[in-house]
Amino acid sequence: MGENIAGAAPSPQQIRLVIAASSLGTVFEWYDFFIWGTLTASGILQRSFFPPGDELLATLLSWATFAVGFAFRPLGAVIFGYLGDRLGRKYTFLVTITLMGVATAGIGVMPTYATLGAAAPLLIVLLRIAQGLALGGEYGGAAIYVAEHAPPGKAGFYTSFIQAGVVGGFILSLAVVLATKESVSADAWTRGWWRFPFLFSLLLLAVSLWMRLKLSESPVFRAMREAGEAAANPFRESFTYPGNLKRLFVAMFGIAAGLTVIWYTALFSTLSFLTGAMHMNETAAQLIVAAGALLGLAFYFLTGSWSDRVGRKKPIVIGYALTLLLLFPLFWLIGGAAGEGLSPKGFVPTGGQTALILLGILGLMALSGMTYGSVAALLSEMFPPRIRYSSLSIPYHFGTGYFGGFLPLISAAVIAKTGDAYSGLWYTEAVVAMALVVTWWGLDDPSPSSRIEAG
Repeated sequence: MGENIAGAAPSPQQIRLVIAASSLGTVFEWYDFFIWGTLTASGILQRSFFPPGDELLATLLSWATFAVGFAFRPLGAVIFGYLGDRLGRKYTFLVTITLMGVATAGIGVMPTYATLGAAAPLLIVLLRIAQGLALGGEYGGAAIYVAEHAPPGKAGFYTSFIQAGVVGGFILSLAVVLATKESVSADAWTRGWWRFPFLFSLLLLAVSLWMRLKLSESPVFRAMREAGEAAANPFRESFTYPGNLKRLFVAMFGIAAGLTVIWYTALFSTLSFLTGAMHMNETAAQLIVAAGALLGLAFYFLTGSWSDRVGRKKPIVIGYALTLLLLFPLFWLIGGAAGEGLSPKGFVPTGGQTALILLGILGLMALSGMTYGSVAALLSEMFPPRIRYSSLSIPYHFGTGYFGGFLPLISAAVIAKTGDAYSGLWYTEAVVAMALVVTWWGLDDPSPSSRIEAG
């Protein structure tokens, strides 16, 4: 495992600013990225940007467009990882969040299919590509920036706020959609107010830039630059540094692939499951999933702190094993509580049904927290500082971009083929099984007390 990440000890006030600015930026960035998925689950984007007449085809095309952003995340990781290792952590993730905000607002002003025809979805795809490139650079920068400020023994807990920020982006996307829908009539929503959540990104961008411009460069990068130890070509060195190929392999197939399919299954698959197969009222489903995600954030902080005491590997391995055992039972619990899809379309669950569904979602969030809560610290510690941004970002975004980003599309296709509302879960099971084997075999995780502090 690469050198640890502690540098000069910042003050408590500096630490709070670092965590707040980085985490809120992560929330806003993922909000921008997830708002497409949230509105696809509601059906409005299919009707706006894709050919009318075939609802299933339009839904698959919309999820495919969602996946396009993930497909370009690895390229963004290469580009911005290179810049982050050469020019610094701070300025690189200032660029990525600006690109994301502008691209998201662009979707909000894009004419519909009725106006532009086939040009509309093509332009949307270009904007999703821009979002994917931006996200490919954002996560690594924020995760490393916080990790490189963390004092010894606190990296897991401090960076868990970054991991929670990803969930926060999903929650914020639901909250803004729900608040907008409740503030206008149904007719006004379908006629154009659905664009507001995309345009809201401009406000989030302004807040994020204001906060992040207050930050200074990370102490590890400053020390490395002053010592003249920055990598000349961090992308190439990521593949030639001794032992790094194995680390890249484990990070991609053992860490990123496994955690991301659990995450997307816990939130996006659950939301689609409730509104689709279970016929639940859209607003009720969004509120329940948002509540479950918000309560489930505690598991991320608990796991981050736990990993500071027992190491990063143990929580992830346990989380993978429990996922293989509990994924289907938790969805059976949710489906049984929702009436197994036998209720009329648009039904609103009773209090008892809501409690059981929420229990199932919390179970899924616990699995996600165990496998995701400590990952920013883990990946930062796996790689040496001179190539840390590139070496973290490339496998993370390949793993999450392809295994996780295509999950909604693959699951929807499997369910459409089999007619079984639970059949899409087999994709998650297969990826998690692979990730468990790779992590068990390949993750080198010394005990917390044996980690070498480097700055």
